[in-house]
Amino acid sequence: MIDLRSDTVTKPSAAMREAMMNAPVGDDVLGEDPTVNELEARAAQLTGKEAALFVPSGTFANQLSLMTHIQRGGEVYLSDDSHIVQHECGAASILSSAFLRTISPKGKWLTWDEIEPKIRKSDDIHFPKPSLIEIENPLSNGTLLPLEEMVRIKRGAETYGIPVHLDGARLFNAAQALGISVKEIASHTDSLMFCLSKGLTAPAGSLLCGSKAFIDRARRNRKIMGGGMRQIGILAGAGLFALDNMVDRLADDHTHAKRLGEIFGRYSLFHVDRESIQINMVFIQVKGADTPEKELFFLNLLKEENILTYPPEGGWFRFVTNNEVSKDDIDHIESSLPGIIEEFGSKFFTGN
Repeated sequence: MIDLRSDTVTKPSAAMREAMMNAPVGDDVLGEDPTVNELEARAAQLTGKEAALFVPSGTFANQLSLMTHIQRGGEVYLSDDSHIVQHECGAASILSSAFLRTISPKGKWLTWDEIEPKIRKSDDIHFPKPSLIEIENPLSNGTLLPLEEMVRIKRGAETYGIPVHLDGARLFNAAQALGISVKEIASHTDSLMFCLSKGLTAPAGSLLCGSKAFIDRARRNRKIMGGGMRQIGILAGAGLFALDNMVDRLADDHTHAKRLGEIFGRYSLFHVDRESIQINMVFIQVKGADTPEKELFFLNLLKEENILTYPPEGGWFRFVTNNEVSKDDIDHIESSLPGIIEEFGSKFFTGN
């Protein structure tokens, strides 16, 4: 099966498993796991931050950042399309009692010009306290937040004394696509997180990075959230292997995504958002797939050809290239599409 549902489906290689098996371990809650300590030091160095903290997942890292940055009821300014809003189960209200001031971007990303008018300019006791700006890079739509906009957001936030947190789940994809270092992106944030378990292929884990004082508070909050994981060097060993061996190969995923977008773009059945293919994500709409029945039929046609993706969101099907997807797999998709298109068309368009 060519699994294009997400880059979270990647599996650790034999070499990564060996690194996990051989990783020295200790009690991380006591600060005694040498592999975790090495991973956290590496993450801090790569991002140019004072410290880092290993946590179970990306959602955990984002929610931990909210809990650490804000007091209960603090106002967070973020895109309505952000992962925190759309795909984290409303956790901000449960864990941090954060007040999310969502903003619908006019374009593909949130800008400072859209954030600034929402910031409370008064200490009126009726208002929630401005506490955090949250941004993403890359964004969930597969596009990149331009570095110059990150600079504007950070400078603007500083004038109001508001910290900026970056959801950088695919941070290394962004750096690869922008042709800059992770540290350069991170320099325009107060805190950030990145995942090891997506394109970097580790089985689990994310890093939350920031100042030493911030990470010290986050470490305590991690314990409150149940994230103290004891002899976790086994997973940290996978993370170190990923940072050493799996970063440069992300360029292959980007190449495969661009080619996949070009293949879909050949056919009038598909509307392809070619401009958004900047990392390893391809979004398409299938003309005529305007009911759940038709969407499921298209998904089943793909599955019959051993091509797997999720049902669409808002009418958009997403395909995510990853380490499990090869050039030969893209060749297979290319050769399979004409038959899929013919069968879909014969069922829904014949006689129209």
